[in-house]
Amino acid sequence: MLMPSETAPSVVPTADDPPPDFVVVDVETACPRVSSICQIGIVGFRGGAEVFSYEMLVDPHDAFSPFNIRIHGISADHVAGKPSFAHIHPTVDAHLSGRITVAHSNFDKGALAAACRVHDRTPIRTTWLDSVRVAQRAWPDLPSHRLNVLTKYLGIRHKHHDALSDARAAGLVVVRAIEHTGIDLAGWLAPFAARGGTAPKAAKDGPLKGERIAILGGPRDGPLARQLAGAGARVLSSVGLTTTMLVVSNEQPYGRFYHAAPAYRRAEELRRAGSSLAILTEAEIAHRLETR
Repeated sequence: MLMPSETAPSVVPTADDPPPDFVVVDVETACPRVSSICQIGIVGFRGGAEVFSYEMLVDPHDAFSPFNIRIHGISADHVAGKPSFAHIHPTVDAHLSGRITVAHSNFDKGALAAACRVHDRTPIRTTWLDSVRVAQRAWPDLPSHRLNVLTKYLGIRHKHHDALSDARAAGLVVVRAIEHTGIDLAGWLAPFAARGGTAPKAAKDGPLKGERIAILGGPRDGPLARQLAGAGARVLSSVGLTTTMLVVSNEQPYGRFYHAAPAYRRAEELRRAGSSLAILTEAEIAHRLETR
């Protein structure tokens, strides 16, 4: 936590600079009221590197609770004479509005919305991306996707509950996830195709008659599922003891690391236990159908 006498290292963008690919925001609050922002950190990233940062202690015009002080170390004395959220709103809005904004969970999104209401300021219009969800998809085997756990796992320098450090760390989590999976920013923003929906009815005959197929990544009622069912396969909701094939969809969200997906790992466990379950990519099953 930066005390009032300290200066946060920052790089201020100019009008001539190209826009960041995304920005990251993190806030600390004075008490259980989420509008009580007492510190904010914003970091911009372009091409996988930090291009600007902004940090400010904020007078929340609200009480400080002992619990919150123990978490971040900021008290009323530290924010005395600091600007209110109403005063910094134009700066925050300029950094976030019209951009992709990353936050680690929905807390910061809710805090900014609440602060705008309390201080009678216009809502900040931005496209939100939750780095918790990014991390859950990129590293599904981790026991926790809390920011301090992720930074330790990824070797990122981090001072937990300092708004600028938290924002920087969450941004680096997204950068590492892009590198790790091969999924670009647009891919992380795209809706995650759920495996839900009603599976199409298997055709009475076809080259896949008798096969019980689970799909990794694509929905049960999507184009791949309809193709498989049209060839006679029964499309399942998950990999189980009766599954005969796992097809890795082109829509799977894990990039080149799809072998880390729970469905893939379950299929591998069954194969090690003696199951004849086959694992094929969407291209491989398409080729098989074309040659039959």
